[in-house]
Amino acid sequence: MSVQSQKRRLSPANIEALKGERPIVSLTAYTTPIARLLDPHVDFLLVGDSVGMVLYGLDTTVGVTLEMMIAHGQAVMRGSQQACVVIDMPFGSYQESKEQAYRSAARILKETGCSAVKLEGGAEMAETVEFLVNRGIPVLGHVGLMPQLVNTTGGYRSVGRNDKEVAKIRRDAKAIDDAGAFGIVIEGTVEPVAREITAELRSPTIGIGASPACDGQILVSDDMLGLFNDFKPRFVKHFAELAPAISKAAEDYAAEVKARTFPGIEHTFQVKK
Repeated sequence: MSVQSQKRRLSPANIEALKGERPIVSLTAYTTPIARLLDPHVDFLLVGDSVGMVLYGLDTTVGVTLEMMIAHGQAVMRGSQQACVVIDMPFGSYQESKEQAYRSAARILKETGCSAVKLEGGAEMAETVEFLVNRGIPVLGHVGLMPQLVNTTGGYRSVGRNDKEVAKIRRDAKAIDDAGAFGIVIEGTVEPVAREITAELRSPTIGIGASPACDGQILVSDDMLGLFNDFKPRFVKHFAELAPAISKAAEDYAAEVKARTFPGIEHTFQVKK
């Protein structure tokens, strides 16, 4: 493929400009093969710290490291050509100070070639977001349910169910919007609140367990593909049921190996005569 025929990779500015134009499409990706398959169909790929739970079997995202995010970010960049790639900043890599956040974010961008970073937090992180944006690092915000705070919030639950929570989410979203984020993920937030916030903000909102009225939607790709039979949050729709197919393929493979019907002679290398 020539350089001229390659589609130009979308930028954070392109994503931001989609507000009011059409819904923004996003999925998570952690590996080169999956990124390659998703890339033609999405506006941006998120290398989420959900990788810790999805691929490493961790109970929460708290144990994910900066090195893990960089390694998976590099893999996703190898597999994508046109989607904007955003990489999560893991717990402990940005909360200490805006200077720490800059060092971590700069390292992510330099070592992966991605276009932006995502961080969780509301009003308390607004100064950090503005600090990063003013120094050339595009930021995707994240408010509502924030998985990195699971140890202080008491678990994964929807938010915005009382006046205090609603006021906090709205305050958080506006603070991150005013700080210059090019978009804001709204997670696990009751529908009317997410709808109202979307109408109030300059930057586009990306919903996950939020509202159809959000400017875009994101799902963990493994959830969307039906790879977890024992885990299906209310906000997830399985667009495929791959778990049974994978299990059946492994069962068939095991049976053929035990019966010595695989590999067949056609699957082996022979000496040329």
